[in-house]
Amino acid sequence: MNLRLFSLLGCFLASSVIAQDTPLPAKEQFHLFLLVGQSNMAGRGVVEEQDQTPHPRVLMLSKEGQWVPAVDPLHFDKPAAGVGLGKTFGKIIAEANPGVTVGLIPCAVGGSPIDTWQPGVFYPATKSHPWDDMVKRAAIALPAGTLKGILWHQGESDSLPELAPAYEAKLHALVSRLRQEVNAPQIPFIAGQMGQFADMPWTPEKVLVDQVHQDLGKKVPHTAFVSAEGLKHKGDKIHFDSPSFRELGKRYAEAFLKMTGKN
Repeated sequence: MNLRLFSLLGCFLASSVIAQDTPLPAKEQFHLFLLVGQSNMAGRGVVEEQDQTPHPRVLMLSKEGQWVPAVDPLHFDKPAAGVGLGKTFGKIIAEANPGVTVGLIPCAVGGSPIDTWQPGVFYPATKSHPWDDMVKRAAIALPAGTLKGILWHQGESDSLPELAPAYEAKLHALVSRLRQEVNAPQIPFIAGQMGQFADMPWTPEKVLVDQVHQDLGKKVPHTAFVSAEGLKHKGDKIHFDSPSFRELGKRYAEAFLKMTGKN
């Protein structure tokens, strides 16, 4: 299920879509980011007025495959989709790069274990194919712009005794497979930390998965880790609240700008 297999489809869809929705800048000035993972990438925060106010140079690829102004919820994986980290990330990156428009490509799927992020794998909980759906959306998006980074937030579903020990090998393989798919062997890949909530102590398995995330930058080139220290959940002990999602987006942006020499 290689991206190249979808290139003709992508070119056709992109050309038809661009003609009917938001005007786009030149390909070199349209910086694209894949948003991948499970529910804390998709976003579950309560949407407020500020989340519905678009930035003039931050767009998102809609469920229908159109470039539209980025407002929360960016994702559509489940009815619970809400505020996430993507919009804040995009705004900061755009403001750090005058003349550049940021394009967010929402692809996260709530609850998805890392094993579902492989070609051909069906995820019954959302009746979707997380990897294949991401590839199709990337094929629609990439002809219009230049991919600059991949943002990953996932791990809760793999923090189980039978899954956690194999998580590192799977994550490293995922990074390699993603880079091969988009033909960008050095594309920045940023992983965020799972929520560290005082009223929800981590299990040994979650500690193990977290260590994989923290070690990523030491073991895989052109990767980074973003801490979730001090962030709060929205009351369910799993998902960040809206202010925390915005702060997490800021931290992802700071990590990306540091990786690319912008700060």
